[in-house]
Order: sequence, then C-alpha cells, then structure tokens
Amino acid sequence: MSRNGVRIQTLVVVSAVTTVVGFLAAVLVTRDGSLLQRPPWAAGVLLVVMGGLVLWLARPVRRHLRSGLRTSVDALRAARTVVLAQAAALTGAAAAGWYLGQLLSLVRDLSLVANQQRLVPFGLLLLASVLLAVCGMVAQAWCRIDHDDEDPPPGEDPALR
Repeated sequence: MSRNGVRIQTLVVVSAVTTVVGFLAAVLVTRDGSLLQRPPWAAGVLLVVMGGLVLWLARPVRRHLRSGLRTSVDALRAARTVVLAQAAALTGAAAAGWYLGQLLSLVRDLSLVANQQRLVPFGLLLLASVLLAVCGMVAQAWCRIDHDDEDPPPGEDPALR
C-alpha cells in the first residue's frame, strides 16, 4: 500500500493471483469427476452487507471533511475507517478473483447441466465481490485528506517552499 492508500493496480494483481488459485483449486476438486459445491447464497448477502457497512461507517468521516471541520470525528475512528475501507477493497478483489477462477473452471465443461446451473450463483458472487471492492475504494476516497497549497505535507518544512 502506498501513502495514498490501496491502488486499483494492487486490486487487479490480487484479483489475478486469486483467479489463478481459484481456477487451480477448482480443477483439482473436479478432476476426479466431482462437482464444485454450489456456493451459499448467504455469502453473497454477506459481501453486499459488508460493502454497505463500510460506506455507512465512512459517511461521518466524509461529512466531517466536506463540512470544513464543523462536525466532530475522532481521529482514531477515522483512521480505523480508512483501514477498514482498504481491507474491504482487498477482500473484495480477492473474493472476485476466487469466484472468477471457479467460473472459468465451470465454463470449461458446460455440457454438464450441473455446471450450467452453477454459473448464475458464482456469477452473482463475483458481482457481489466486485461491489465490495468498489465500496472499499469509494470509502477510502471519502476518507482522503487532500493537502491544500497552504498546508505542507507531513514532514516537509514550509520555509523550504
């Protein structure tokens, strides 16, 4: 992570790695003729609820930053919120890669009706994972403090400007 938080490139790398891992795991499970387990619907609900919770927790920080400091937000709470947002973005990217790998494994053999029936649940979980990653990135952006020209970055001497 950089000083500016989690970057989209990091999410793409995390997603790509977990796609490969998810695909290989699915191939190992199905190589003897077994089927992938149908994913539980509660997993998708949990991902969506987590995304909503991250945005809900980031709203007071956003409101504080936009209001010109008229509202009060504890600095520790704001720091915890941005870390939660970053964790949500990374978790969403990892889960998206995992479910994409599973989907790619299913697509290899669509002659099986069972694989066709699993496409929609895995696809919905992929979408829910992407939604969590997006919510994490939005919440992280809401918590960003942009330095004005008058405010030197931390550690920089204003006399050197």
